[in-house]
Amino acid sequence: MKKFSSSTWLLFLLPSILGILLFLIPIPTADGWKVTIAVLAGLLADAIASFVPWVVLAVLLIAAIGSLLFIGKKENTSDTVPFFEKLFNVHLFWTLTRVLAAVFAIMVLFQVGPEPIWNEYTGGLLLSGDGLLSFLFTIFLFAGLFLPLLMNFGLLEFFGTMMAKIMRPLFRLPGRSSIDALASWVGDGTIGVLLTSKQYEDNKYTQREAAIIGTTFSVVSITFAIVVIEEIGLGAYFLPYYGTVILAGVILALIMPRIYPLAQKKTEFMDGSPQESVSEDVPNGHTLASHGIEKALEKADRNRSVSKFFTDGMKNVLDMWIGVAPVVMAFGTIALILAEYTQTFVFLGAPFVPYLTLLGVPEAAEAAQLMVVGFADMFLPAILGAGIESEMTRFVVATMSVTQLIYMSEVGGLLLGSKIPVNIFDLVIVFLLRTIIALPIVVGVAHLLF
Repeated sequence: MKKFSSSTWLLFLLPSILGILLFLIPIPTADGWKVTIAVLAGLLADAIASFVPWVVLAVLLIAAIGSLLFIGKKENTSDTVPFFEKLFNVHLFWTLTRVLAAVFAIMVLFQVGPEPIWNEYTGGLLLSGDGLLSFLFTIFLFAGLFLPLLMNFGLLEFFGTMMAKIMRPLFRLPGRSSIDALASWVGDGTIGVLLTSKQYEDNKYTQREAAIIGTTFSVVSITFAIVVIEEIGLGAYFLPYYGTVILAGVILALIMPRIYPLAQKKTEFMDGSPQESVSEDVPNGHTLASHGIEKALEKADRNRSVSKFFTDGMKNVLDMWIGVAPVVMAFGTIALILAEYTQTFVFLGAPFVPYLTLLGVPEAAEAAQLMVVGFADMFLPAILGAGIESEMTRFVVATMSVTQLIYMSEVGGLLLGSKIPVNIFDLVIVFLLRTIIALPIVVGVAHLLF
């Protein structure tokens, strides 16, 4: 193993430990056990509750106007494109989504236009002082700023190397794919999709591997999971909730690569060349742990710049504010209108009523519609399910919403826009299969808890 200075060891250990403490270790609060990031976000959200909707409106307006300035210019995702161009130069569909979100926000705050858009049960529910977008604003601020603690100092490289020996036999994937999964887990599902797409384009993954990673391992981040469990009113159950998400996710990761449609994808690379066996053996003179530590220390040694840490953090924050908040406002308002004023989700969720009843889920009819609305956006089941009386049912809804994984407002849209070989039909089938397979697991845990 290479020799590294004491400063490099500290650069690996201190930020990584601090990141684990902030993101992964719950602490006791008056409302139950919560991770520190959620506690900080909650304190700030309470402090600025009176004016945070106006700040969110400003963010939505910036997102809309910035995207309109780039309308007509071809989207470019190469590494050489300036950050702000990447932020605002998006597909026309997402530009229109951002404009719609800004319009909805104006209507809510000034209470103008049709009441179904701005009343307290639709747009007003999202953009109030204690609404979802207010909490999102603060959680994205803290999570985005501190994500480099987990991303930049070797933690991913260490765990990625340690996972190499189990990824191929269990999930039919190369060891390095664990880094994609971990990047999604601690950061954002979009990070996993972008990493996977890039490696697929570089002929590092076959078509089947890229499809499996993109649809199975682009897991919902801890940050989003916190938002969902808080929104549905069960923040005190974060530990069993996230444990259930991991349990269901691992079982699904074992099953999904072995069945249609993922099992039918070709085992060849993007350039058409066939897959060949690639050795992932630990180099001579190394143990698995020493190799992982060496890669982690090399990563840490490349990230000594304090300014880069804060620059990366602010980029994360802006990416979440500009990229995610408008989607939540636009899709959330529309879905809440459909839920309040139409029978759309009742109709689509009807086939799940007997399934949920068979599994012994209270308020099965109310929960059934929430089993399908997550395909549009991951937050919607939590928003629409917050009014369900049964804590057990709300637990099932919250857990399923982040276990289903394929939501078109973000990961699904990214997959379709990337080079990863999946189409809309694949995504619908994967979403439904994940829902059907995961439900008995999630409900089983819920019965033990409640």
